[in-house]
Amino acid sequence: MIDPYDDTYFMKRALQEAEAAYEKDEIPIGAVVAIDNKVIARAHNLTETLNDVTAHAEMQAITAAANYLGGKYLHKCTLYVTIEPCQMCAGALFWSQINRVVYGARDEQRGCIEMNTKLHPKTKLSGGVLSEECSTLLKRFFVEKRNLN
Repeated sequence: MIDPYDDTYFMKRALQEAEAAYEKDEIPIGAVVAIDNKVIARAHNLTETLNDVTAHAEMQAITAAANYLGGKYLHKCTLYVTIEPCQMCAGALFWSQINRVVYGARDEQRGCIEMNTKLHPKTKLSGGVLSEECSTLLKRFFVEKRNLN
């Protein structure tokens, strides 16, 4: 039997959040946190809306998930995010002790892999889920921004 709640299913939910960011003229990055095949937090970039450089999708999702669970640790949770977390977000994920992080597209310049940022030793990192869709949305956003200026 095929599990409908696989990584692709949850990454599609994160992409919906990225689309919401795109509609708000935010960098289109989305994230969801899931536990037991249930989305408990959803978020997208709000750095422009909140005028806050720390308002990345992952940071918003971590806070929402912790509030939902009633505690600061995200044991047994998985974060799905449309781009590889940056160093700041990876640090927050370290402290949240999240079980798993799944990203869509790599961030070859500022991502946690390139920056050699450590996640919690128990956190599993995997990527490439709907990579093309995640990357295409980001590229479209920045092409449109460059053409406006």
